Amino acid sequence: MAFKELFPTTVAQGALPQSQALLRNLLSDIQLISKEDKLGRRWSQDNYRGGYTSYASLNNLHYRYPSFMDFEKRITKEAHAFAKKLGWNLKGLKLQMTDCWANIMPKGTYHTLHFHPQSVLSGAFYVSAPPGSVALKLEDPRMSFFMNSPQRNRLYEEIPAQAGKFILFESWLRHEVPPNHSQKPRVSISFNYSLESVELGD
Repeated sequence: MAFKELFPTTVAQGALPQSQALLRNLLSDIQLISKEDKLGRRWSQDNYRGGYTSYASLNNLHYRYPSFMDFEKRITKEAHAFAKKLGWNLKGLKLQMTDCWANIMPKGTYHTLHFHPQSVLSGAFYVSAPPGSVALKLEDPRMSFFMNSPQRNRLYEEIPAQAGKFILFESWLRHEVPPNHSQKPRVSISFNYSLESVELGD
């Protein structure tokens, strides 16, 4: 009897090369942003308990800070490689980073299960991941269709958080970040890509 996997869920993981200077610059800017972003801190009090996220206040950091512009340039190369692996036909279209925000997760902070509507690719890049940093938890997208299927051993996969590493996935894939366990904050960047039309010449 032969076995074949059909329609697998593909994610991409990797490290940005020569990223030590980038990590230092990003961490410095994120610390500054979190201190100055009063709106973001107020929103985080109700929606990101104990931590800080610029999701609702400054979600276009790739237009605002040179360190994030550098990050966008580097991660976009990886996004294109991932789209190629997925077999996407991008004729007349291009991947465009539309959202980019920072997250600081002290011990106990979490982010509930969600997905990213109106985007095609999403991801995370870990700026700082001290020992005990919580992993990103991905849900099996077939779950709602199992019906009377027997219980499975694995309905979720966890991707460890490591400084300098990134993960890319299609935006429909539901994911969460359980309560963080590290004594020092876990710092990350989240981002989305959409498809934009390319104007073709004569």
